Amino acid sequence: MELDGKTALVTGSARGLGRAIAWQLASMGASVVLNDIEASDSIDATAEEFAAQGFRVAVAKGDVRSPDDAKRICKTAVDAFGSLDILVNNAGITRDKPMAMMSEADWDDVLDINLKGSFLCLKAASRYMIRQRGGTIVNVASVAGVMGNPGQANYSASKAGLIGLTKSAAKELAPRNITCNAVAPGVIISKMTDALPDKVKENYMSSIPLSRFGTPEDVAGVIGFLASGAAGYVTGQVLHIDGGLVM
Repeated sequence: MELDGKTALVTGSARGLGRAIAWQLASMGASVVLNDIEASDSIDATAEEFAAQGFRVAVAKGDVRSPDDAKRICKTAVDAFGSLDILVNNAGITRDKPMAMMSEADWDDVLDINLKGSFLCLKAASRYMIRQRGGTIVNVASVAGVMGNPGQANYSASKAGLIGLTKSAAKELAPRNITCNAVAPGVIISKMTDALPDKVKENYMSSIPLSRFGTPEDVAGVIGFLASGAAGYVTGQVLHIDGGLVM
């Protein structure tokens, strides 16, 4: 469960879940590359927090939807630390609306960032991992991609697609000793869940056998396991982190 000597890239890691994932990997000994869009006003502050803790950290600003940016982001990891051993595709957005009210832009934005962006980063990172003959990729999907959510047709489709991408990549990359897995978080405490009406929270809670919402650290801990040598024989899997919501 140690990552000494490894380099990890976490997309969408300026704050929230991505930050928690990056912190987990850094605390396990990995050198970490933080990524977020150019407009992010918090990624530099996050990097300073990591450095103050003694973590090895670099910043790669860029838009995962851009093939050129995806290549540059991955190259930053290699230039900074000499290798790219772990990729966590976490960058994602929501544009929730009923399908009847969902615009093409709402659909395209979510699919471009959540699915296309993950594909582009996976493609760019895997080239380094193939040359190294080893690596680990973890895609952050969602239970929405397994069960579907009303008002989230775009988000659910993007996460279902990410699960399919995970399985295809696992089969393609296994001969080069590269694993690819996905995690499917359920209801995780965030600004979005904090803003939910109490009645909606109660309805969600009644469906979760463990009777609590998850935390970013719950997700980060599982990703830490998947990124470590302890999961070296695990690939093509989708691990639900949902308190039992989907069984």
